[in-house]
Amino acid sequence: MTTAPADSTGTLAPEYGDKVIAVEAAGSEPIPDAERHGSPLQLLWTWASPNIEFATVYIGVISVLFFGLDFWQATAALLLGTALGSLTQGILSLDGPRFGVPQMAIGRFAFGFRGNLLPSGVNALVAGVGWFAVNSVSAAFALNTLTDLRPLPSLLIVVAAEIVIGFIGHNFVHAFEKYAFPVLAVIFLLAGVWTFKEADLGGSGAGGGIGGFLLAFSTAWGYAAGWNPGSSDYSRYLPRTANRFKTALYPAVGLFVSIAIVSVIGAASATIVAPQDATPTAAFTGHLPSWLSHLVLLAIILGAISANALNVYSSAMSVTSLGLKLPPWLGRSAIVVLAGLAGTAAAWSSLADAGHAYEAFLLVIAYWIGPWLGVVLVERWLQSRTPHETLAARLGDRTFSNWPGIAALLIGIAVSVPLFSNQEKFVGWVPEKWPAFGDITCLVGFVVSAGLYWVLRKKDQPTPA
Repeated sequence: MTTAPADSTGTLAPEYGDKVIAVEAAGSEPIPDAERHGSPLQLLWTWASPNIEFATVYIGVISVLFFGLDFWQATAALLLGTALGSLTQGILSLDGPRFGVPQMAIGRFAFGFRGNLLPSGVNALVAGVGWFAVNSVSAAFALNTLTDLRPLPSLLIVVAAEIVIGFIGHNFVHAFEKYAFPVLAVIFLLAGVWTFKEADLGGSGAGGGIGGFLLAFSTAWGYAAGWNPGSSDYSRYLPRTANRFKTALYPAVGLFVSIAIVSVIGAASATIVAPQDATPTAAFTGHLPSWLSHLVLLAIILGAISANALNVYSSAMSVTSLGLKLPPWLGRSAIVVLAGLAGTAAAWSSLADAGHAYEAFLLVIAYWIGPWLGVVLVERWLQSRTPHETLAARLGDRTFSNWPGIAALLIGIAVSVPLFSNQEKFVGWVPEKWPAFGDITCLVGFVVSAGLYWVLRKKDQPTPA
């Protein structure tokens, strides 16, 4: 793909433009004006569809079954955590039209060109392997339940669809999410109505208390904010003149409404006695009439494909944001295939114990997101008076370094995880002594990294007037 300079006036004819059935060639370089297209509205369904799926259901389920909350306590924790993660999704989406690059490339401001290798590499693994595996497993179980096809063949069918969508690229991803949205919304709303009819919303829970509430809150925040490292991946083709309020509003609303509704349905479903030894997806659909159960299983498959199309695409974007000099054949589309294959291997290995693997993953994901987000947001605030031309030039400057960013990120993780982690295989010092703290690792990491970065950045690199 021939690209124009970042400050192009848009006089060149677009080669990719708004073509849907065309393989995208762009990587982490700025999208020229000639290729800019679309409107902020498309961000609404692009961020809603991927969360109308079983993974979102499950954060509600574990809030009741594993964290010991009653329905109303779980609902409060889920809404609060989701709201915070959705707010930052909207804020970070604004950088897409402004700079025209993926979200992890924008991280070079906060971590420097070389320092950004760490968060970009982590996100490539988390999105392309971790999330890809989690969502593919839920879809495979749904296909297995629906057709009696064995789990492994079911998994392979699902991942093939996910990789193809990500391979084609940006415009096809947006189009797929647009048409998946109404189908997913109608089916899950029907399932929600039926679930609430059967649910015991007045149950007392298992005494999760404040600790359970904080666990559920952290899970919801980690789930919503887990999309933050890909925010501008899907807004970077928007024209520079795109309405800023709508560019922030639509992704935040799409993310919040979809996660809030579907996770609360999951919390309600957890109050219904499930068939013994049922798979997670079969447990969720066990109380539904057969016709609706079959539709929900289809929706679980479609929702997982919607989510993983974004995960594998953003994983590839993170790899291109590493700034490595890769061979010509190893472009964005080839990286999608490689990431998808790695995610498939991880999904295969977790088929036997998907429930516990997912619970642990949801908590761990927030452990790095909190500190990363703290640094990125503070940098965004501090650079408010830096000329745009200076920032745009800094994106491609391989000599630019910012040691306070990577230091604050690592220190935030080093402080928060050993002290506050509350995992099945590792319990930090604070929850071991005071279990009521639950798991506030992500909050502590966010605060520590944000505060430390502000102090170090102001001292070492004062923002130009």
